Amino acid sequence: MRRLITATVVLFLAAGCGSSGGGDSEGGVDKVKVGVIPIVDVAPIYLGQEKGFFASRKIELTMESGQGGAAIVPGVVSGQFQFGFSNITSLLVAQTKNVPIKAIANGVASTGKPGADFGAVVVGKDSAITKAADLAGKKVAVNTLKNIADTTVRESVRKGGGDPAGISFVEMPFPNMPAALAGGQVDAVWVVEPTLTAVTAAGGRVVAWPFVDAAPELTVAAYFTSSKLIGDDPDLVKRFTEAMNESLAYAGTHPDEVRAVLGKYTKIDPKARETLTLPKWPAEINRASVETLAKLGAADGVFDGATPDLAKILP
Repeated sequence: MRRLITATVVLFLAAGCGSSGGGDSEGGVDKVKVGVIPIVDVAPIYLGQEKGFFASRKIELTMESGQGGAAIVPGVVSGQFQFGFSNITSLLVAQTKNVPIKAIANGVASTGKPGADFGAVVVGKDSAITKAADLAGKKVAVNTLKNIADTTVRESVRKGGGDPAGISFVEMPFPNMPAALAGGQVDAVWVVEPTLTAVTAAGGRVVAWPFVDAAPELTVAAYFTSSKLIGDDPDLVKRFTEAMNESLAYAGTHPDEVRAVLGKYTKIDPKARETLTLPKWPAEINRASVETLAKLGAADGVFDGATPDLAKILP
């Protein structure tokens, strides 16, 4: 999957199909498309849209959903989206392939609290798996292969005293994971909210907190754009970044409004929205945690022997 995505990006570049600039303008307003994932992580951008943080900067947003950050990267490079939301590992993979993108704003961060984070590994209520080390040799569902999911799961297993080498990772969309777990297609699922709440509400048990195990206050994802857009329309990038930072700050101090806006782009019911764990949305990317993800990914072979250059991908 990752090789296919990389090949797609290369073809876009070879064909000269990179973004030709900002979104369409009408009456001085830039129409901007953003590639996102329908999970709790992106609540701030929807909230910022509601609050007019983007409109006040003459930006009209349209959000389009993808399965994961790795699939959104080609969309940004091709100009399908002006901006995208991606986990950090996908951005690091792209950088090692010299894909012309750069992070411009923080996306989401772990709470840093085991037992109270927005991402976890969950097993069925009757599973014999009781701790992270027990995942060794088991089949675990993730939303994207060779990415932040399997990297952080492996670290949980290592820290728990197990050997992650024999874990079999299976790629599937988050919405499909509860049924796959219940039906015995996989032994465990790596999930984030709102899927985490859905799985545990059905009796699932958390056996690992991978984000917490990977690094303190882990920066999990970021918003990014193409290098071409940064060069062609730096003013649009600046305005989007300012609006995004305002949205992150607002979301961090208005949890009730975050829970309410989730009903606009996820299918999670109101009762479940009240109990799910919200992540953190700091304005700054935690560089030390990104360095840790780069080291873990390199050790796990995620970058095919290359070394990510953080200076080229981080703001």
